Amino acid sequence: MSQPSTVTDPRDLRLADYTDLTDVELRRRREPAEGLFIAEGEKVIRRALSAGYRMRSMLLTAKWLDVMADLIAATEAPVHLVEPALAEQVTGYHVHRGALASMERKPLPAAAEVLAGARRVAVLEGLVDHTNLGAIFRSAAALGMEAVLLSPDCADPLYRRAVKTSMGAVFSVPYARLDPWPSSLEVLRAAGFELLALTPAEGSVTLAEAAAHQLPRAALMLGAEGDGLTPQALAAATRRVRIPMSLGIDSLNVGAAAAIAFYTVHPG
Repeated sequence: MSQPSTVTDPRDLRLADYTDLTDVELRRRREPAEGLFIAEGEKVIRRALSAGYRMRSMLLTAKWLDVMADLIAATEAPVHLVEPALAEQVTGYHVHRGALASMERKPLPAAAEVLAGARRVAVLEGLVDHTNLGAIFRSAAALGMEAVLLSPDCADPLYRRAVKTSMGAVFSVPYARLDPWPSSLEVLRAAGFELLALTPAEGSVTLAEAAAHQLPRAALMLGAEGDGLTPQALAAATRRVRIPMSLGIDSLNVGAAAAIAFYTVHPG
């Protein structure tokens, strides 16, 4: 059992994991290099622990001591107790949920490992917006996608904003990186997946016309907001598919499009 200790100095090295959480470029470099990520809020922290991630430390304000008492009793990781103003000074934002945990990353599995036994997977290219990425993981978990594969330039699913937006779904949906891109898409073909590229471009058919829900194994490919999938990714696809639109609208936010497409390709 850990005994919470009060910290009053924002420069205290015990708080190093939590400094400058709003500096995206810094955290993007630092967190993978140091093998850590930040879980924010009681539910997300609990989901990370349930998924087998090891806690490095916890940072709490006083009102969260009772709520997190069972976790404190179960961990040997240090628990740092701070005033709300100090938490904001250290992290760079108002920590309104009052509870943060620094967690240890796990080694990423190989793509073939996450594909084993899966029938429906998402393949994401160039998604750098953490909010969109988190939303897609949440939809993937809710709508039966069994894995997510990421191009090398996709955002980090374990970045704080992605974890928060996904409500911890990034812990429950297996994911891997495909590198080099796009030649590594061949691993999906070898596993028997049809590669369905979501695009409003001419020549695409609707998901219903493609009878995507009847395919034995389907990989739904989605590109970045605005630009969509690159020509190289489109060329690697088996078929080009689209969501039918009305009133002259040509596309949706990638997070919304993903949710609709995930529901449509689910075999039921």
